[in-house]
Amino acid sequence: MTKTQNPTPQQPLVCSIGVFAHNEAANIRLLLESLSRQKLKDVTIHEIIVVSSASTDGTDEIVSKYMEEDPRVKLITQERREGKSAAINLFIAAATQELLVVISGDVIPAATTIEQLVSAFKDGSIGATGGRPMPVNEKESFMGYAVHLLWRLHHRMAMLSPKLGEMIAFRKVMDEIPAESAVDEASIEALVREEGLKLRYIPTALIYNKGPNNLKDFIKQRRRIQNGHLWLKEKQDYKVVSQDSGTLFWILVDEAIQYPLQIPKMMAVMGLEIYCRMLGAWDYRVKGRNPFAWDIARSTKDLGER
Repeated sequence: MTKTQNPTPQQPLVCSIGVFAHNEAANIRLLLESLSRQKLKDVTIHEIIVVSSASTDGTDEIVSKYMEEDPRVKLITQERREGKSAAINLFIAAATQELLVVISGDVIPAATTIEQLVSAFKDGSIGATGGRPMPVNEKESFMGYAVHLLWRLHHRMAMLSPKLGEMIAFRKVMDEIPAESAVDEASIEALVREEGLKLRYIPTALIYNKGPNNLKDFIKQRRRIQNGHLWLKEKQDYKVVSQDSGTLFWILVDEAIQYPLQIPKMMAVMGLEIYCRMLGAWDYRVKGRNPFAWDIARSTKDLGER
């Protein structure tokens, strides 16, 4: 792996943004508009590179048309899906800047999120930054509660030990990430830390997303993530904080103290999470599966306008 020289804090904070899409026609224009309209002060967006992997729903056409409105937008297409990590490698190769931002095509960043994530690199010791995912799911249903609970726990964990997800920024200290990784953000974390650089969680940098709204998609997504984390531990010798049972226990205690009336529902979600982790472990350790080009959880795709 060839390393590029880190930008110093004195250099301009100019970034390249990579957007990763597979059949994201429902959200891609909203996302591109959000990126075009970011409120920037100390940061410049040099380019927005969309990597569309075998999209068949009009995603490519929407991006191509939007390129006429914002000349910073570029499109790279893949004939077949090879996984998000492989798509990120295409972006890393094409990006002209040393500060990179990666974002999935099914989320929407708040207006100041890019500024907050990238301006943190004024500190030369910072290698990667991440914001706070905020689900738009209704809270009243059990699945809606489960999604909000898991992202609240993610926030609590990240406040103790940075855990980045959904949208991250990083210094280009690598030529590529492992193409077979199903947990690309965590793989980037590992590579950044190998260089002796720090992670920074920025809770005010909001990223709106949508979690699964049915049990089938929830299990599919959580099972795949656990599988990916087991692969990460074996292949990159890196363990994310959510795999630390001690940390998980104490943040659950904090959650129970803050929301005592929701303890029964919290325990039900934790039981479901344990079940999904067991399935992920079975897939990886017994079946030898590595879902780096995963089956899409369809109910996470209708984010809607914010």
